[in-house]
Amino acid sequence: MCCTKQQIETAGGATFQGAPLTLVGTLVKPGVPAPDFTVLDNGLAPVTSETFKGKIAVFISVPSLDTPVCDLEVKKFNDAAAKLGADVKLAVISADLPFAQARWCGSAGVKRIQSLSDHRDTAFALAYGLLIKELRLLARAVIVVGRDGKIAYVELVKEVTQEPNYQAALDAVARLV
Repeated sequence: MCCTKQQIETAGGATFQGAPLTLVGTLVKPGVPAPDFTVLDNGLAPVTSETFKGKIAVFISVPSLDTPVCDLEVKKFNDAAAKLGADVKLAVISADLPFAQARWCGSAGVKRIQSLSDHRDTAFALAYGLLIKELRLLARAVIVVGRDGKIAYVELVKEVTQEPNYQAALDAVARLV
């Protein structure tokens, strides 16, 4: 499932090394309820947005864990997760296959962030406005959802080869704790 005619497309919503990319879906905004989604865990079991209900959720959307910037980003968030409370759940979501995610997390020593795959339906990417049409990958973004189920923070990183603002995301989490 990729791009249906009902989906909004934003030409130039992101770039790759300066080249414009089209994002499919509507980018979420702070204050709105977090959209529902279903993705897969590393064992191919479905994980829904309900899993994060009542917790502070940090969704780290990346194009692929097997790229240098994504690798660095997830490792930095993994290190930061050690200082966050038990009420904060971090998940990295990509279109990578669950098996590739498990392999990468094992070799990278990432244990504080759950890796989730959106490869099957791109449900998360479409619901949050992060599907890169030309590549069928997720755009780089950090989204924080409060215990109330509302979006508290959104950073879409316009150039997918750049890192997000880690401190701004962690400050958003700190305001919710």
